[in-house]
Amino acid sequence: MTVRLDRRLKTILGMVRAQGRIADIGTDHALLPCRLFQLGATDIIATDIADGPLERAAQSVKLYGAEKCVKLMKCDGLDGVPPRDDVIIAGMGGETTADIIARCEFLNPELHLILQPMTRDYFLRQRLYELGCEIMREETAVVSRKVYTVMLCRYTGEKKETDLRFRFLGKNTDEAYLRKQINTLHKMGRSNKEYELLARELEQERTAAGS
Repeated sequence: MTVRLDRRLKTILGMVRAQGRIADIGTDHALLPCRLFQLGATDIIATDIADGPLERAAQSVKLYGAEKCVKLMKCDGLDGVPPRDDVIIAGMGGETTADIIARCEFLNPELHLILQPMTRDYFLRQRLYELGCEIMREETAVVSRKVYTVMLCRYTGEKKETDLRFRFLGKNTDEAYLRKQINTLHKMGRSNKEYELLARELEQERTAAGS
């Protein structure tokens, strides 16, 4: 029985190197680890901070026969997780995601971070570059009209500043994501003119590109 994933999880899955050592932080139902097991992954750690999600994860692991390859851990972020090749942090806010990465003890150039923030993706981009990481690519996933961005990142050690435009768009060029970010900027622009100016600039560029 193949694990069924929605578009968001499929997009995340497409960025993971199944042959490596993997960690799924905040795994919830552990659907990604179980699907990775079906694709040949043999060393997967699935973590959560609460008992309830880990109980659901254990049910999934048993259902798909992945007990030998998927290890469940109760921990806060990456605390206590041994070095990994790929780390997935999906379904959390941008600030929480950034904090987990900041506390990671095995950041290195070979590590891939697959990130899917639910909120404040602009904050996450800023912190990634402040921490010496870079975004390699981004893809949009749309599920029930909700628009998400999925980031593939790596650690370079080179800390950089980011401008407002990059914080909001990153390397995502998808039209649906652009519309979402313009709407976000308009809302934030009610209290900060800088955001409103960027929203108008992006709208003008979008109109010009469509003409």
